[in-house]
Amino acid sequence: MQVVSRTALTAAGYTWAQIQANLDGGRWRALNERVLCRHNGPLTRREQWAAAYLSCPQPAALAGPTAVEFWGIRGHEVTDVHVVVAPGARVGRVAAVPVVAHQSRRMSGRDLLAFDDVSVTEAHCSVIDACAWTADPAASARLLIAGVQQRRVWPDRLARALARAGQVRHAALLRRLLRDLSGGAEAVSEIEFLAFCRRHRLPRPQLQHRDGAGRRRRYLDARFDGSGGRDVFVEVDGGVHLTLATRWKDTRKDNWSSIAGKLVLRFPSVAIYTDDPEAVAQIRAALGLVRTTPGHDPGWC
Repeated sequence: MQVVSRTALTAAGYTWAQIQANLDGGRWRALNERVLCRHNGPLTRREQWAAAYLSCPQPAALAGPTAVEFWGIRGHEVTDVHVVVAPGARVGRVAAVPVVAHQSRRMSGRDLLAFDDVSVTEAHCSVIDACAWTADPAASARLLIAGVQQRRVWPDRLARALARAGQVRHAALLRRLLRDLSGGAEAVSEIEFLAFCRRHRLPRPQLQHRDGAGRRRRYLDARFDGSGGRDVFVEVDGGVHLTLATRWKDTRKDNWSSIAGKLVLRFPSVAIYTDDPEAVAQIRAALGLVRTTPGHDPGWC
């Protein structure tokens, strides 16, 4: 390992004089008073993680978005290195590595997994932490969905990790999404969609639940009376629609609807849960409640 602590080097047989000679000779460099790098090139991502981790009083671990990246969930990488430490712990600064420390009173009960160079929070715990530490609810939802979609984490274990975490930010949204991702049997309900319509002063639609084979999925089919006598249909997709095969099935169905002159708008359930402004704008535009011109995005309506 190229990034090591001073104490690890002495435990491996290096004397303080040998360590200082390598530093004075420019072969090694100090990242802080605790941690050394045994080369002079830029730190790799893994070396940045090790430097941050070794700069923490123990117990500590990579956590949140950094741990999400460690566990192979792609598309949500961050520049900062996030670590979790015990309350009151002081984390040393690391040269050229921005470290964000999160204090937790649950360190003793956390799932901390040790590797050769770092410790990391368990994958499902990491995803829940990353979602809770994300200010934007839509971004939090995308991260949760990405972990399941990429088959790095599983909805039932995420639900257990969320229950252990208690009252964290976006907890209600995450619970709703996990119900959808578990198979859709409790996907977005009539109550949820009607509340969405009321919040945005949309007309009350006619609603119908439909169950798929084996009750593996349920989607919401809503019908609005549009302007000029043309009906507008809205379908809200739960977790099962993340798969490519199901998405193509939905697309084929939508294409035939378009060919038949039927206007169908399709949204993921997270758009309803988070009051996505584009979803609101598209429904209002389809109902003729706003004027639109080619290339014009009405935004919030």
